[in-house]
Amino acid sequence: MTTGTPPRRSRVRRFLPLGIAAWAVLEVWLLMLVAGAAGGFTVFLVLVAGLVLGAVVIKAAGRRAFQNLSETIQRAQTNPAAAPAEPRTQGNGLLMLAGLLLMIPGLITDALGLLLLVPPVRGALSRYTERAVERRMSTAAEGTLGGAFQQARMRQPGTTVIQGEVVREDDRPGSHRDDSEPRPPIMPS
Repeated sequence: MTTGTPPRRSRVRRFLPLGIAAWAVLEVWLLMLVAGAAGGFTVFLVLVAGLVLGAVVIKAAGRRAFQNLSETIQRAQTNPAAAPAEPRTQGNGLLMLAGLLLMIPGLITDALGLLLLVPPVRGALSRYTERAVERRMSTAAEGTLGGAFQQARMRQPGTTVIQGEVVREDDRPGSHRDDSEPRPPIMPS
């Protein structure tokens, strides 16, 4: 038996299953409502059209991403000292998300996927997401983004990190260490 209080679950872990269940019930209810008004075959055609359109969008976004990667690699090989090209404002990630939402059966996800296909909406969502990530990264760790990844990498469970500074005593005049002496083993604390 353990003592103490159980760890507190985050809000996301607590409410995500409930949200997914509510979304699924809403999708089924809306499909039944539309099928009753327009007919089951019409709803089936809408779902198949969403699946096909989603596949086309994902394929086009993947091709565009591969083309951008190829151009960047070619530019880096021809002139490594040149500054990287200006990144495009509309990313392929949101296009792929739009395609995925279109492929998921349901009218709400289809509407969200179609909304993400509109360039101004995609640009606004991209800018908002970028600002939110920058805000979280600035509060997560001091320094640059690489510094935040370095901090995250240093705090892996099961490892011992000893922060300090290396001082070489043999560089100072008059100090000499006899390396023939056995050294104590380094053991994690």
